[in-house]
Amino acid sequence: MAILADTASGYHILRIDAYSRTTATPTGEWLKSLPFTVGGHRWCIGYHPNGSKPEAKDYISLYLYLDESVTKPVKTQFKFRFVGDLAKQALTLEPVRSYDSHRGWGNPGFIKREELEKSEHLRGDSFAVRCDVVVIDEFRTVQETPEITTQASVSVPSSDLHKHLGDLLQTEKGADVVFDVAGQTFAAHRCVLAARSPVFSAELFGVMKESDTGGVVRIDDMEAQVFKALLYFIHTDLFPKAATEDGDGDQDEDVLSQHLVAADRYNLERMKLLCEKKLCEYIDVGTVATILALAEQHHCHGLKKVCFDFLSSPANLKAVVASDGFKHLSRSCPSVMERVDWHARKLVL
Repeated sequence: MAILADTASGYHILRIDAYSRTTATPTGEWLKSLPFTVGGHRWCIGYHPNGSKPEAKDYISLYLYLDESVTKPVKTQFKFRFVGDLAKQALTLEPVRSYDSHRGWGNPGFIKREELEKSEHLRGDSFAVRCDVVVIDEFRTVQETPEITTQASVSVPSSDLHKHLGDLLQTEKGADVVFDVAGQTFAAHRCVLAARSPVFSAELFGVMKESDTGGVVRIDDMEAQVFKALLYFIHTDLFPKAATEDGDGDQDEDVLSQHLVAADRYNLERMKLLCEKKLCEYIDVGTVATILALAEQHHCHGLKKVCFDFLSSPANLKAVVASDGFKHLSRSCPSVMERVDWHARKLVL
């Protein structure tokens, strides 16, 4: 017999702009986020700039509240963490909590205000936290199928094909084509590039094959480091993390955008989707217009949907319409303005 739990998970990103103005909030009082839904229940985040209780007055407290009335308790686990730390922090959820109607559980000592104000998380008087939520629907008992035990005599290791192809790229052994990108040269292998990218296949075994004998293929409108990352992905199917991090170890939005453009140019759909997924974490008032324009220009349907979900908030839309990024969006992507205007009309009504 085994006891299993049916669960539903999701997350919500809360961005605190004008942080310094919120510090006037008295201890014990809190600011409420917009509601969001996980597991069929409505939730909200309570932000206590000066702690939820006297003993936590030097801290920022964060609480997850059940923002509705229920007939029976909702069993839930959650975790608060800074958006910039998503790659550094393991997702260890809090113990299971039982939520009654409009009940809240949280972390009264999330971070000391003094530590936040000295940290990299506070940028431009704003910071963002992510709340991961797992709702446990019900426990059930199932009959396990008896295992048939056999003696294991052969151990098969994980595939290391990506390592061999990565070494092939690194050593340039057998390379038969050279690219010139922004003054830097890269040696590569036609067959590998053609097998992974239909664009490279057409170029290297089509018209270009007859015209570049013994020569160098010039790549325009791309930075050398972006092309290097593109070659790395083609050979290993791994996202080049080191190439998308800034000096602080955080993913850089501009470099991610360049990788997405390169992936779209060479029809590398998996790399393009990885870029979209990572860019979703950077959507805020200051970036959404630029990211939406990028998504429209390169047919990133999932990324575009997340941008419009963000703009469906009246507060977010009002702030974005007043930004310089919105002016850029109006000029560069008039095709998306009809939907943005629709959201704006809803705001006025």
